[in-house]
Amino acid sequence: MSQSFTLTDSQSLSDLIVFLSRSGRVLDGSARLMASEGVLAVYTAIFYPRGLLDASPTVLGLRTYALKTPVELDKVVPVRSLLERLKRLESTARDLTQPVQVTVPLEVNTVTWAGISPPKGGWEPHGQTPAAVLEAVARAGIDEVATAIPEGTGELIVEQVRSEVWGRQIDGLEFVPTGAGFAAYSLGFLAGDEPVQLYESGLWTRLSTSRGHVLVRRKPWTLRS
Repeated sequence: MSQSFTLTDSQSLSDLIVFLSRSGRVLDGSARLMASEGVLAVYTAIFYPRGLLDASPTVLGLRTYALKTPVELDKVVPVRSLLERLKRLESTARDLTQPVQVTVPLEVNTVTWAGISPPKGGWEPHGQTPAAVLEAVARAGIDEVATAIPEGTGELIVEQVRSEVWGRQIDGLEFVPTGAGFAAYSLGFLAGDEPVQLYESGLWTRLSTSRGHVLVRRKPWTLRS
């Protein structure tokens, strides 16, 4: 298993920094790096259940990058540590067209959401929705959470409110919780008038634009017959 990967150029490096920075502002956690057949998939968690009684949906952000050299990689690393390395590389890059080798930080072994792997294939088209719908849902949810959680509120109540707000299904979008809209909006995946394409594979729903993907895992009993 490789301990490093090589991006094709500094533009890819800068794009990865932006993605991880946005994700870190939502949840300062970990990133799963999966590389195979010359492509690096970078997953970050926006929402996931913290316990048996937590009804929060599992919502992941995903960006993919072409690699200069194919490697086999599957590691979960702290976002903050990876970002520090990427920024150091960006600050010393001289030729922006040259490949950039990134050494993977020490792995984290206690990240529960990383044990659930979204499918790599089998995605079936399931319509589309305007980006404006997801943005409106995200903005409304942000306002609702801010109103419902005054300063000094206990962590348990905070988590309950967030689970309730971001776990609701978006009207007219089956199996798409409001948390998916928040993820697409906060990660910068909504691209103006570009519609968001919807796909399904097993228990997973994927929302895709040219800027990235949001993946949602629903409960097993909601699987279509």
